[in-house]
Amino acid sequence: MNALPSMTVFAPILLLAVAAIAASRPNNRPGLLPRWAEVAALASLGLAIFGVGQLLVQGAKTLSFGSGAGLFAFRLDAITSTMTLLVSFVGWVVVRYARSYLDGEAREGAFHGLLLATLAAVLVLVQAGSFGVLALAFVAVGLGLRQLLLFYPDRAEARRAATKFTLVWGAGDAALILAAGLFWAAFGTTDLVAVGAAAQNGLPLAGSVAVALVVLAAVLKTATFPLHGWLTEVMEAPTPVSALLHAGIINGGGLLLIRLAEVVQASPGAMAALVMLGGFTALFGATVMLTQSAVKTALAWSTVAQMGFMLLQCGLGLWPLALLHIVAHSLYKAHAFLSSGTAVRAVAAIRRPGPVAAPGLGAVAKAFAVALVLYAAVAIGFAAIAGPKSAQAVALGAILVFGVAYLVAQGLADAAPKALTQRTALASLGAAVAYFSFQLIAGVLWGASLPTPPAPDALEWGLIVLAILSFGLVAVAQALFPLWAHHPAAAGLRVHLANGLYLNAVLDRLIGGFRASRSL
Repeated sequence: MNALPSMTVFAPILLLAVAAIAASRPNNRPGLLPRWAEVAALASLGLAIFGVGQLLVQGAKTLSFGSGAGLFAFRLDAITSTMTLLVSFVGWVVVRYARSYLDGEAREGAFHGLLLATLAAVLVLVQAGSFGVLALAFVAVGLGLRQLLLFYPDRAEARRAATKFTLVWGAGDAALILAAGLFWAAFGTTDLVAVGAAAQNGLPLAGSVAVALVVLAAVLKTATFPLHGWLTEVMEAPTPVSALLHAGIINGGGLLLIRLAEVVQASPGAMAALVMLGGFTALFGATVMLTQSAVKTALAWSTVAQMGFMLLQCGLGLWPLALLHIVAHSLYKAHAFLSSGTAVRAVAAIRRPGPVAAPGLGAVAKAFAVALVLYAAVAIGFAAIAGPKSAQAVALGAILVFGVAYLVAQGLADAAPKALTQRTALASLGAAVAYFSFQLIAGVLWGASLPTPPAPDALEWGLIVLAILSFGLVAVAQALFPLWAHHPAAAGLRVHLANGLYLNAVLDRLIGGFRASRSL
């Protein structure tokens, strides 16, 4: 057993202790439990901050128990300390919000106990240093989230969502456990750092199959197309559960890939699969999101799209940016869910704007040209200062600028005022500067702990070009949508997209989801 690496390993124990008190209370009467839960979550945040200080002073370390296939290890490095701090902060915010949201509920005490136990499992997950801890934590997270989804067991939709989640999440657990066994057979260790180092010398057959299983586990746990439906149906659970899921738990698949970045990057097939699955999921989720009228459902589809984009970043080898994406998305989505009710009232109170300027084909073409020229200028400037960027990083930035080009198109429409034109052009410039600035920050924070992007081969170049063209075409179609929105075919397409092309209904039939909604 090595020296204790971080006080953060005690955070899950603290949360579980309060959760045990909740479970032992007769009739689930809350009493002071909600306040204890908030104090425990705040204390966990304090331990996470203390852990960051330990990392800066002591450097990366591992606390391990056992050996061989029975190794249980907890890791302290830049990745785990970042994720521990993020989970602790979001967890404290969610627990604090839950005090008011569930005040007076008959099973309020039970909810806080389940919430703390699930949060403890997530904290164990992000600190995992071996496959044993990683697999057990994923299983525990799944069990805790299922109980939270069933907090209102009389709701048929909640039962169906919980059943679907359990099947998809459990399949991911099975894939990860099989991968752990194959890694043990290939390299003789289950330590995550040791496996990553061994993979640098090449992957044997068992190792290649194990990487494929890791990718499968990651895509199942990030609600990737076509098994994304469970994520869009969890709104029957209390809002704090949705916030914890969309801002924290859904990132587990991405963390798995980042934690095993060296191993995944050693398999070109795995990287290509992530680019294709992630890119398509991002486009699909974003398109469906635009057709949703309910705030929380739109946020759920936004999460599907964001997780797909994060997988795309992993497939391109942009690991620090993928981790930055997780952090930014978690903070944004937690705020979005917890403030969704206030947002609805605020939007309803806003005076409706006048007609929106609809850009024509010429304005859209000029908008994309302006956005790309500004992006190229900023890229050249940053390259002169900080050195050239990888082809993958430049391509990803171009994809992000396509989204800004949509705004620029509004400013270049014939009916648009000059002030709007100037503001949208500045938005494009600001997005390009922000992208490269955040890329530099991510490299400083996590670059030393993660591999650099591989030199693109023919397959990688083909996928990069395909991704740029796909996102560009979708952005152009969105900018031109006002010109053909009233066509009968557009109305029919909108209905099909609003229902997610009915893939979720197909999955329901395949797994008996409709029958599951009538019984636990």
